[in-house]
Amino acid sequence: MTDVNVRDRQPVLLYRHPKSGHCHRVELILSMLDLPYQTIDVDMAKGQHKAPDFLAISPLGQVPAINDNGVTLADSNAILTYLVERYGDAAEWRGHDPLEQAEVQRWLSIAAGEIASGPCAARLVTLFGATLDHETAKSRAHDLFSVIEAHLAGRDWLAAPRPTLADIAAYSYISHAPEGGVSLSAYPSLRAWLGRVEALPGFVGMARSPELA
Repeated sequence: MTDVNVRDRQPVLLYRHPKSGHCHRVELILSMLDLPYQTIDVDMAKGQHKAPDFLAISPLGQVPAINDNGVTLADSNAILTYLVERYGDAAEWRGHDPLEQAEVQRWLSIAAGEIASGPCAARLVTLFGATLDHETAKSRAHDLFSVIEAHLAGRDWLAAPRPTLADIAAYSYISHAPEGGVSLSAYPSLRAWLGRVEALPGFVGMARSPELA
């Protein structure tokens, strides 16, 4: 871990949408690393993500983005990697050996692929009115959850014998899948894993929509 004294620095600025799982995974690692941070909500409905000052931080106009005392970075998985490399025990979070590192990377890819096109997409339809194929997204979510349920049989964490960035990247949209019409009732091992993530020191939740859960 770096010897940077984070208590002598300004808080990390996290530009986010409060109901975005991509943003929540960044807030999770900030909290778990006990880093001072400040959330700044970006009103995307009003086009704030396309304003020149925000595009200077996130050129694609996407949240999350961070400003870490002048270091700006966008993309949730890139931010996770940066934060644990700079402020955390990188080997614990990213893998102790090449195989663990590859497993963590595989789950980061799943977060950007199957999770994004499954439970994330289903939730975009119900919460934000996205014009996506809801039935296809729900089907993809259940296909993925069946794989994860089998994967978690006899193990506690996704990529290693301890929590890693794999678990942080996967948690938010899976936990909130019911908001997208995807029930978790058929996946007891997956639900137990969610509980283990929620019991980690520094865990912070994401705002839920009870009427859709």
